[in-house]
Amino acid sequence: MLYKLLYFFHTEISALNVFRYITFRTILSALTAMVICILFGKWAISKLKELQVGQHIRMSGPKTHMPKAGTPTMGGVLILTSVTAACLAWGDMQNIYVWIIIFVAISFGAIGFLDDYIKKVKKSSDGLGAKSKLALQTMAALFVAVIFYIQPNFDSKLTIPFFKDMSVDLGLLYIPFIVFIIVGTSNAVNLTDGLDGLAITPFIVAVSCYVIFSYIAGNIKIAGYLQLPYVFGAGETAVVCGALAGAGLGFLWFNGPPAEIFMGDVGSLSLGAMLGSIAVITKQEIILAVVGGLFVVEAMSVIIQVIFFKLTGGKRVFRMAPIHHHFEEKGWVETKVVIRFWIIAIVLALLAMSSLKLR
Repeated sequence: MLYKLLYFFHTEISALNVFRYITFRTILSALTAMVICILFGKWAISKLKELQVGQHIRMSGPKTHMPKAGTPTMGGVLILTSVTAACLAWGDMQNIYVWIIIFVAISFGAIGFLDDYIKKVKKSSDGLGAKSKLALQTMAALFVAVIFYIQPNFDSKLTIPFFKDMSVDLGLLYIPFIVFIIVGTSNAVNLTDGLDGLAITPFIVAVSCYVIFSYIAGNIKIAGYLQLPYVFGAGETAVVCGALAGAGLGFLWFNGPPAEIFMGDVGSLSLGAMLGSIAVITKQEIILAVVGGLFVVEAMSVIIQVIFFKLTGGKRVFRMAPIHHHFEEKGWVETKVVIRFWIIAIVLALLAMSSLKLR
C-alpha cells in the first residue's frame, strides 16, 4: 500500500493529494505492472528454458505449430506476479473486492500451474484432465460466489444492458450464475490461447473496458446519471483492471508473433477468472458476452464441434476447433488470424461501451 504511505504526507506536500484519485492510481498500476513484466520478461524466459518448461504441441493440432515445441510456457506466473505487485503498491488493500480478485488469481493460477506442471513432467498435452480441472475451478468459483452473495452492499439483481431500469433478481440462483460466469470466462480465455498473442490482446481490450465500468459502478453520481447499478467499493476494482491491462501489455512485448513465451494455463485460466469476477463486481455480467465476444465464439466453436461430432458419428462443423485453427486449416497464415481477431475484439468492445448511453 505504497500509495497510502505517500498520501499520508499530502498535508505537508500538496502534490501528493493526487494519490487519493482512483484514476491516477489506475494509471500508475498499469505502468507498474507493465514495467515489471518487461524488465523481468527476458529473465523469466531464460529461467523457464533452463528449467526446460517448454510448450508441448498436440499431434492432432495444426502441423504449422510443430516448430513452436519447446517455447517456454507458464509465463502467466510473470503476469500474476506483476499484477499482484502493482495492486499491493497502488490498490486499497482494505477493499474486499481487491482481495477477492487476488484470491481468484491465486486459486485459478494454482489450478493452471498444476495443469502446466503435469504437462511438463508427462510431456503430454492432456495435463490435469478436463473433469478434474473443471471440478477444482467450480469449487474455487463457488467459494467466491458465496462471498459475493453475503456482502452487505451487494445484491442479486442481474442488470440487462441496453434497457433502462431493467433487471432480474435471481435470489439464490445468483450463486450458480456467478460460478458459471467465472468458470465459463476462465475456460473461454484458455481455449482462445492457441496462437501467438491471440488471447492476451483481446483480454487487454476487454479489461480496459472494465476499467471504465469499474469506475462508473463505484461512483454514485456517474452511476446514477448513466442509470447503472452503484456498487459501494467497486471503483477500486479499476486499479486492478489497470494492473491487468498493464501486465498484459508487458507480456505482449514477448508474446507477440513470433512468441518468445506462452502464458500457459496458469495465465489463461486465472486471467479469464479474474475478468469474470470483475464483471460480477461491476454488475456488468451480461455485457461481458459482448466485451469478450471473441472468447465466447472460441468457446462455442469447441462446444458445437464436440456436440455435432457425437451426434453425427464423426462429422465436423469446423475443420478444426477452436475456431482460430479452422482458419489456419483454410490457409490463413497465423498472423492474419491473430490480427483480424484483434480487430474483432476491438469492435466488440466499442459496441459494448455504447451500452453506457444506448439505453
